[in-house]
Amino acid sequence: MKKNLFYKIFFSYLVIIGISFFLLDLFMRDEIKAVLTSQIETELLSYAQLIDQTSPEKASEHLKQIAQTSKSRITLIDVKGRVFVDSEKEAALLENHFNRPEVQEARLRGTGKSVRYSDSLRIDMLYIAVAMKDGQHIKGYIRLARPLHDVQSIIEKVYQYMLLTIGVVAVISLLIALFFSYRLYEPIKTMEQFTEKLRQGEPVGTIILDTADETKTLADNINYLVDELKHKIRIANEEKSKLMTAFTSMNEGVLIMNEQGLIEFSSPVLSNMLAIQYDDVIGKTLIEAFRSIDLQKAFREFKEKRVNLSREIVFGSPEKVILRVSISGIHGHPDEEKTMIVFHDVTRLKKLEQIRMDFVANVTHEIKTPLTAIIGYLETIQGGAINNIEETKKFIDIILKQAERLNRLVEDLLTISNIEMKQTVLNFESVNLRPAVNNMISLIEVKAGLKKINVRNNVNDNFPPIEADRDRLTQIFVNILDNAVKFTPDGGEIDITAAESESYAVISIQDSGIGVPKDEMGRLGERFYRVDKSRSRDLGGTGLGLSIVKHLMIAHGGRMEIQSQLGKGTTVLLYFPWEDVNKKS
Repeated sequence: MKKNLFYKIFFSYLVIIGISFFLLDLFMRDEIKAVLTSQIETELLSYAQLIDQTSPEKASEHLKQIAQTSKSRITLIDVKGRVFVDSEKEAALLENHFNRPEVQEARLRGTGKSVRYSDSLRIDMLYIAVAMKDGQHIKGYIRLARPLHDVQSIIEKVYQYMLLTIGVVAVISLLIALFFSYRLYEPIKTMEQFTEKLRQGEPVGTIILDTADETKTLADNINYLVDELKHKIRIANEEKSKLMTAFTSMNEGVLIMNEQGLIEFSSPVLSNMLAIQYDDVIGKTLIEAFRSIDLQKAFREFKEKRVNLSREIVFGSPEKVILRVSISGIHGHPDEEKTMIVFHDVTRLKKLEQIRMDFVANVTHEIKTPLTAIIGYLETIQGGAINNIEETKKFIDIILKQAERLNRLVEDLLTISNIEMKQTVLNFESVNLRPAVNNMISLIEVKAGLKKINVRNNVNDNFPPIEADRDRLTQIFVNILDNAVKFTPDGGEIDITAAESESYAVISIQDSGIGVPKDEMGRLGERFYRVDKSRSRDLGGTGLGLSIVKHLMIAHGGRMEIQSQLGKGTTVLLYFPWEDVNKKS
């Protein structure tokens, strides 16, 4: 558990005060006792010397009076230690005192003293012995004994005053300790709260302390460091903002790896490039983040060779994303080597390249087929068939059909090109849908009648008019109806309906034809794309009809959608936007 600094400081003062009082008690008690004992000793020694100046016989007569005056017990001892007079007890009842410490000391030094505990009085007794001499010879000893209860009483009284003094001093000391503890703790607490706010990222100002010691210097240093830190953070944030802006505005995704091979930065563009399963990649390795063996191999190769490299790597399933990955080192980090991986999405480029290749192949094939026929028949005529009028007429008819096929191909290509280059001008007008559909059906009636296909106009007479270019609208419908007739078996049906939505007029052209396989649906509308290539060419199509429809619908501000199921027919939905005057309330 975290301890408060204030209590630590205050407790330290308490310990110092306690130790001071303990040492005071330890030394004063013994010193007071020694001083008082020394005074009693001097007093008793004076009385003993007074007794010594008289004869023992006379002293014994006044022994009790002297004992009362000196407040002590007086014992007269002969040279051999026998007691012959005692102020309190019968001498005959007392044992020999020769071996008493004070007597032995007096024998050797002239005077002696001893402090012993009295079992009878249950208190310490002070014994003073003085040798009585006759010249150089000891005649006996005078011993005075006084109980030290006076000393104990004085010590207790002194302790009472001392405890009172200690109490007052303790209170004053505690108040002083409290004051200085608070004075020392408060600036530290202020700096602690300041740095805690700084650590939590909260806005902080400046530490202001009303002190003039080291805490003020420390606060000034912290203020300086905070200002420097704010300045550096501001610069770092500005640089980071610039970097993030650059990364966000780039078309390329950026990944930065640390020395341990872990991802420490991923730009938002990279997340947009890839599927959502690649979002949380920070702190992972490449193999953990992207599950791509090719990417891992490229990274390992870079780490081994230390040479910038570039690879095309396919990500994702089933929607595949093709990225050109460039791996290079980041310089300027001496303590840690970092690696930058740049991802450039080339999926659309690859698709466009494939479409271009398919377009070139298809247009070449579409042009070559009729040209081959034309050249072949012309060479046949040139080789002598011209002499046979019937054969020549037949060949010329075939050449004319192939030339018309070439002409339709060129016209369709020019139509798409003009729409894409916005060179086609649409003349919008209000078109009543039901009569317009009747006119378009009449254009394919003969072709539909040959296959006994029933084409029904189910558009309501009251259906609101749409804004469209009448000629281009006819081109749209004819292309769709022509395809429907081509790929609907004999005796089939084609239904044209219209529905209203909030934003669009939705026209549906549904046939009961052969349908389109599911895996072919995504390519419908591409130039020259045919589901059944051999049959389409036999039927005289250029493969550009749906592509023209798609581009014309975009030019009208709408779109085309195709729904189909193999063997169950196809539905083409045309979305024409409402003009404000036609919007339904």
